[in-house]
Amino acid sequence: MTADRSFSNLLTAASRGWCERKGDEGVLSLALPLDEVDPLYHLPLLADEHPFQFLWDSAPGLCFAAAGQCQSLDLAGPRRFELAQRFSDTTLARLTDATPNAPAQARAKILLAFSFFDHPAERQRSQIHTSAVQAVLPRWQLSRQGRHGWLRLNGVITQQAEARDLAEQLWLMAENLLDPNHNSKDFWPSSVRGTTELQPWQECYRPALKRGLDLVSSGELNKLVLAVRQSIQLQAPLNPLPVLAKLRQQQSGSCRFLWRRSHEDAFFGASPERLLSLQGNQLRTDALAGTADRNDDGQGLLRSEKDRREHELVVASITSQLFNQGLTPRRPRNPQLARHGQLVHLHTPITANAMGHTSLNLAKILHPTPAVAGLPCREAMAWLRTLEPFERGSYAAPIGWIDSQGDTELRVAIRCGHARGSVLDLTAGAGLVRGSVVERELQEVGMKLSVLADQLDLRAKDQPRLTSKRAIT
Repeated sequence: MTADRSFSNLLTAASRGWCERKGDEGVLSLALPLDEVDPLYHLPLLADEHPFQFLWDSAPGLCFAAAGQCQSLDLAGPRRFELAQRFSDTTLARLTDATPNAPAQARAKILLAFSFFDHPAERQRSQIHTSAVQAVLPRWQLSRQGRHGWLRLNGVITQQAEARDLAEQLWLMAENLLDPNHNSKDFWPSSVRGTTELQPWQECYRPALKRGLDLVSSGELNKLVLAVRQSIQLQAPLNPLPVLAKLRQQQSGSCRFLWRRSHEDAFFGASPERLLSLQGNQLRTDALAGTADRNDDGQGLLRSEKDRREHELVVASITSQLFNQGLTPRRPRNPQLARHGQLVHLHTPITANAMGHTSLNLAKILHPTPAVAGLPCREAMAWLRTLEPFERGSYAAPIGWIDSQGDTELRVAIRCGHARGSVLDLTAGAGLVRGSVVERELQEVGMKLSVLADQLDLRAKDQPRLTSKRAIT
């Protein structure tokens, strides 16, 4: 197909979209096939001057980048899942897709990032702004699955000339992305340097850990997942993309993600845990609890009564919640082993027919899982507010997307960091059950923090340079 003919087809599609538009200010969505382009490395070109940027990298599965906001929602409150679902449904219903035969990977998507709690803690409400949910229909979307890629542009149109303008913008961006001289990887720094805070995280975490162990030992809670935060002062504002590129190699079984609200605010990580996947009516969710390091081939985990019991608490809670919604969840009898980089986890996939439930209604039911909060859930959440001296923000909350056919993928945002200017906060937690031991839980949290910290060149304050592993464990 010649370039002129391709552009002619694009203009024809834009004109057809104008004629089929839904309302006086409908959204027109145009897409072009675009192979040989990696969304991870081309996100800076796609973003240009757009502050909002998003990355979803489950390569070798679906990888897509997005930039800019065509439509958005930002709110707090207990109805956040319901209102985010309504926003997604309404926005996608108003969208006219002028490329209806594009494959599933290229469908227009609503991007979603929730906070762990539906509102900030009382003591912190005046200090920070925390959205309970942010939902975005991006302006640009670049996807790749296998060898095939697609570029999509969404825009509000009120005049026919604006439809042609969208087609021209899409065509020019495609040419720019295909230019072999444009590769942001060549300009990435070789390392990111920083210093850890003076007070080791263990000193702050140990008292809360002991109190948490008292709660589970006494039977007041069956499980509690206490998190700790480690702050790192960087020499310059962090570009998270080189870190995510390293994690693609080291955490290949995880889903790397980025939610960049502005140039000074980036939340990112490599999540091994699926909150839910919905394709048609087929629901899948994962129970992931029980952790060992790379020196364990997993057999120790499978033999550990404490870890098996912790894992079964999560499985039983998830299946019970789905049963209560009239669903019939299915699960294997025994957990599997899942290796993510240096860590090994107990993993049980759970599947069910969604029976017409919307994806975000299911997310409301499943969040938070006992793997990131505890049991009983309400009492555990109250204790987290008491024992954790920081706001969790998006840590351990759902992040992901809904596409134009309702298919959904949400991950639990763990193994993550939040960069604000030159400060990077890393957050990780450990699940406490009866039989947990302080020193082992400290070791587990250190291993989880190191997933991101090992990508940095760290040194303790006023000390010679250390490896990141020594700096945080």
